[in-house]
Amino acid sequence: MAPYAQNQRRLIIASNRLPLSVKPKDGSYEAVPSSGGLVTALKGLSFSEYLWLGWPGVDINERDRESVDKALAKENAAAVYLDENLAQSHYNGFSNGVLWPTLHYQSEVSFDNETWDAYQRVNKIFADQISEEAADGDLIWVHDYHLLLLPRLLRERLYAQNKRCPIGYFLHTPFPADDFWRGLPVQKQLLDGVLGSDLIGFHTDEYKANFAGACGSHIGAEVEGDMIHYNDRTICIGKYVAGIDCQRFADTIDDPEVQAKIQELEAQYKDKIIIIGVDRMDYTKGLPEKLEGFRVFLDQHPEWSEKVVLIQIAIPSREAVKKYQDLEGEVNKLVGQITGKYATPKSTPLLYIHRSVSFAELTALYSVSDVCLVTSRRDGLNLVASEYVACQEARHGVLVLSEFTGAAAFMKHGSLLFNPANADGLSNSLYEAVTMEKKDRKKMYEGLRSFVTTNTRLVVFFLSSFHLLEFLISRQRQNS
Repeated sequence: MAPYAQNQRRLIIASNRLPLSVKPKDGSYEAVPSSGGLVTALKGLSFSEYLWLGWPGVDINERDRESVDKALAKENAAAVYLDENLAQSHYNGFSNGVLWPTLHYQSEVSFDNETWDAYQRVNKIFADQISEEAADGDLIWVHDYHLLLLPRLLRERLYAQNKRCPIGYFLHTPFPADDFWRGLPVQKQLLDGVLGSDLIGFHTDEYKANFAGACGSHIGAEVEGDMIHYNDRTICIGKYVAGIDCQRFADTIDDPEVQAKIQELEAQYKDKIIIIGVDRMDYTKGLPEKLEGFRVFLDQHPEWSEKVVLIQIAIPSREAVKKYQDLEGEVNKLVGQITGKYATPKSTPLLYIHRSVSFAELTALYSVSDVCLVTSRRDGLNLVASEYVACQEARHGVLVLSEFTGAAAFMKHGSLLFNPANADGLSNSLYEAVTMEKKDRKKMYEGLRSFVTTNTRLVVFFLSSFHLLEFLISRQRQNS
């Protein structure tokens, strides 16, 4: 990498996975960027140089790493290489086997020292590589629960190398209430790790408050508003609303091929009210609760069985993990029960799609749907709600939203909220949605539209965070 000029400011992003797919090509490798990811958004910021570090997602032989490094460098990225067993123990073992359920308010989590050791090792590997890459004055932005220990490890290494690099951290999941968090045997080490940051961001005030409370209760930190005083340092904490690229959806809707698909769907379902559901196959998304609530809705209102259709997209996720396999089996059983009872030779009230769909197909489905049903047990934010609103300028569809999504904190005034564990409550919300008058739909939608178009990913999430981090740089230099 070229030498780092003293008057430049570089951004270093760290995440468990790179936003790229590394693929063999003509005896070498190529790196294909993910569409709509952070890389695209960062091009609009004031940083002339940035570098993204993360695991490439596959085990790369040492002889191929030079080729992979060259491919990634073209995309402002660098690989943190991990042994396959270590990567899986860190990711599936501790990150998703222990942290993911804990952060999503799940109890009875199984802890073992082997996966905890792997988690610590991976965080140290990241810290070693990033501290070597970083130059004095760089901004470092760490993302998500896979790297909770990284800020502290980085700070120690950077201090030893006489480098002043402000560290930001953002948690993309909930941070749970104390009854769940304190059950982790290593929760103090994790809190201490995150507090190596200068700035810590959360999706909602609830998550921020839960984190601050844990720091005060378990490691003796002093909390003062949006500041945490710990080990003779002051750490800023804040809420930042992640959003979506509304223009991308608008442009896609205007595409002639998508318009043709929209017209085809409208003709196919001309006599139906369409309810759309889009979820990963994950136990936090409340798919069994959604299907049970929809079944109750059909039982309570059988006259609607041929007037509505729930189009449920369930995107495969972590299919090698038994808990997810069991979930898939449960969902398949519920789908069979509903279609078995209510399907007729002429129609079915449920269309189940267990695969990923293209962005164009998803946009078309959002556009023709009258209701969007989100039933998460817990969610950091849930951008499906915003995506649906972005596609509903013409139809003014109704958002039926679980009160346990982060999005509910911001979108409650334009949505019908419910508790997904209450099947009757879900059924009642659905009935209210499908029978709502047009003027009421429009009024609710206009408030949601204003929120979604104002709180875009670039404007709020990135720029707010970076303004604060830039302030931290100037503060550090003034005090040095």
